[in-house]
Amino acid sequence: MKKRRRKKFKLFFVLVMLFCALAMFQNYFQQQDSPLPVKNDPFADVKKYRPLIHNELAKYHLESHTTVLVALMQQESRGKGGDPMQASESAGLARNTITDPKKSIQVGVKHFQSVLTYGNQKKVDFQTIIQSYNMGIGYINYVAQHGGKHSEALAKEFSLQRVKEKPNIYTCGGNKDNFRYPYCYGDFTYSTKVTNNIQLLADTVPVTGTEKTTSGSF
Repeated sequence: MKKRRRKKFKLFFVLVMLFCALAMFQNYFQQQDSPLPVKNDPFADVKKYRPLIHNELAKYHLESHTTVLVALMQQESRGKGGDPMQASESAGLARNTITDPKKSIQVGVKHFQSVLTYGNQKKVDFQTIIQSYNMGIGYINYVAQHGGKHSEALAKEFSLQRVKEKPNIYTCGGNKDNFRYPYCYGDFTYSTKVTNNIQLLADTVPVTGTEKTTSGSF
């Protein structure tokens, strides 16, 4: 009787171990098949505007630059506020005058189209065009006169010229600890930051979750 009980106990123990092993394997493979969720996506807010940006660019046959404009918006506002493209000043208005995101995108895309067209005419590189969204068309002229390729050194020189022209306006808010000081006109690192945003967008899952964003808009 004791031998039978021992055999039954051993059989029961083996069956329990096999069941546990099968459960562990099943759980492992389920985790492998399931896509990892994107936590705290820093681009979540700007991606919501991607369809609007794409459609507005399509009016100029520039929809291939959608990712670039999404990256620009990320740098300008991270998709927050009524003027997420920070386009008021490019329209000759005071900062944040625009309070409708749709209007902001319309004006921002028009501004981008202007600097892109002019930049191509002047045969400057695309980094100059991105920087000019921040610094204006005057920066395109400056780069065209200095080799045609953007650099942070050129952006600093151009910024300093503008500061000297209007020293009471471009002051970095009087904060000498501001990383831009004394280059207080625009952000001389703007093109670098937007380019980094483009690469980061390529590595994140968009709102639809069906495909990855690419940087093919260059």
